[in-house]
Amino acid sequence: MARFFLPPAGWQAAALTGDEARHLSQVLRIKPGESITVFDGHGRRAPAEVLTVSRDHVSLKLGETLTPPPPLPAITLAQAVPKGKNMDLIVQKAVELGIARIQPLVTRNTIVQPGGGKSDKWRRNAMEACKQCGQDTLPDIADPLPFERWLATQTGTPGLKIIASLAPGAKVLREVLHAHPGTTAATLLVGPEGDFTPEETTTALAAGFLAVSLGSIVLRVETATIFCLSALRYEFSQN
Repeated sequence: MARFFLPPAGWQAAALTGDEARHLSQVLRIKPGESITVFDGHGRRAPAEVLTVSRDHVSLKLGETLTPPPPLPAITLAQAVPKGKNMDLIVQKAVELGIARIQPLVTRNTIVQPGGGKSDKWRRNAMEACKQCGQDTLPDIADPLPFERWLATQTGTPGLKIIASLAPGAKVLREVLHAHPGTTAATLLVGPEGDFTPEETTTALAAGFLAVSLGSIVLRVETATIFCLSALRYEFSQN
């Protein structure tokens, strides 16, 4: 069943407008009497009957509202922005894996300096991923921050904090996860091409992050992120 974003303010009036209405009427050509699913990005969804259709306005009759619990653990991904379109892929797959928040970072080895509008593009990608995969909660995608500025806010952050690292002494990811049963909140820090600098890794460890190794094969940035998110979801998922 086709899924559409209905913002919280629109649930009382029960109508799709703007891009969502145009997608329903012009692209999918859904007719009155057909059924769709709507979600509000905050964990709420409902079946809906289409009542009337115009290019920019689709009135609906909402069915029973459902509010499934959000995926646990609540994962924050602090991601150094990779080059090319890899951040688009990371956002898409992170949504599919039930991410709660994404904080793009600019580190010393970051090749791409994200310009204005990038975060809005990533938010649109997240929206499309939510529609496709059945996720009812949109992740909070922040504007990019310099690594040092973001890290200064993390000293007292609760939950498990891990940094994917190529540095000597990093512990096997599996062992670190097994040592923290019952984790309900986690922050995952992933670096850019070329990894974090030794100084950045040192400051992350001082802020309470645990360095984890992803094995002997050096993974691409996007692969490392998906690997870690999958491991966290597999190890700690409660629903």
